[in-house]
Amino acid sequence: MTARRSRPLVVVAGLAVAGIVMLSWTQTWFTVHLHAGTAVVPRVVADGAAVVPQYTALAIASLALFLALTIAGRVLRVVLAVVEVLLGIAVVATGIGALADPVAASKGAVGEVAGVSDTGAVRQVVDRVDVTAWPAVGIAGGVLAVVLGIVVFVVQRQWPGPTRKYAAATAGAAADARAAAPTQRDAISDWDDLSAGDDPTAGDGAVGEPPTTDTVGSDRRRSDDGAGAERGAP
Repeated sequence: MTARRSRPLVVVAGLAVAGIVMLSWTQTWFTVHLHAGTAVVPRVVADGAAVVPQYTALAIASLALFLALTIAGRVLRVVLAVVEVLLGIAVVATGIGALADPVAASKGAVGEVAGVSDTGAVRQVVDRVDVTAWPAVGIAGGVLAVVLGIVVFVVQRQWPGPTRKYAAATAGAAADARAAAPTQRDAISDWDDLSAGDDPTAGDGAVGEPPTTDTVGSDRRRSDDGAGAERGAP
């Protein structure tokens, strides 16, 4: 696999992993069965949004991170790789914590139907908890995020820079713009031109406009000549 092809594959894999984490957040994690008479319903379904609300922020951050990899430079890619590893560790730690104590993780969902908010009171009304496969899916997504962060850290050194191929064109365009810009004259530049034997006013005329040959006082001479011709006329 070439370096040019590895970046889009890594980015697509990262977006897929973030999608897995987000998908597990929307699914049912635990089905909590309550003691009879303790609530109006016999069971409570706790989804990822209630059990691991952090997953949505972690998944969105991972999505944005891999999108940023498409335009990031080398130094920023290293930073993003480290951040992705930390995001994956956070997903794994949060999922394992919820899986280790499903009752505490489902406290909010159970409290809404049982009318209790303390963790100890929630434990008293819970009979048993059924665990689905989605916690394992979310934790697996976190592990994959850690692996992808390490992969990015290793292979990003072979990726080309984001602006390298545009640098020459940009420099050429800037040089052309500077060359096409009009030159601002002042007294110092005019004196330098005169010292070098050049006419500082050359080229000031408008394009296509014939050069003006009249000098100061030419209008007066023409008017004097016209008056003399009238006086000499019979």
